[in-house]
Amino acid sequence: MQNFRRYAAVVAVFATVMYGALVIAAFGFISLYTDRDVIDDPSVGPVVGPVMTGVAVLVVFATLLGIALGVPEERQRISLGVAFLVGFAAYFFFGVTGGILVGAGRGDPFGFVAFLGRQLISPFAGAAGVLGFVIAILFMLVLASKVGNKGRPRWPWEKDDEE
Repeated sequence: MQNFRRYAAVVAVFATVMYGALVIAAFGFISLYTDRDVIDDPSVGPVVGPVMTGVAVLVVFATLLGIALGVPEERQRISLGVAFLVGFAAYFFFGVTGGILVGAGRGDPFGFVAFLGRQLISPFAGAAGVLGFVIAILFMLVLASKVGNKGRPRWPWEKDDEE
């Protein structure tokens, strides 16, 4: 059981790194094809976008790590509902983080609402959510495929005659 949890935690780290890389790549492609910046408002500054993305990555990592450490090995399954919640959390916290930073930076609570609304309908927040959903499904698929394995795969000539 301890080995599986260690394995699942390492897979969660790699899945999170993959999520971060895919989000950055998706933002680049969306920005290129739509001729639009991730943060349209130039008065916001250069820090808000990376912080929003970092929070989305941390949310995905926390949820994947919770799945890895909280679900016993024999109960690992692919759950579309959980994957949807991971994607929605990435989408939601991506927008809310930006809204909080903009609202606090400007001292305007209505700035929070306006920025949050613009971000949640942007394709960038949607990409963060969809990629969170996909990564969560792939993560659960990798963990569920590991259940019941007794070590590394072996070639036919490596197997014992008793098996």
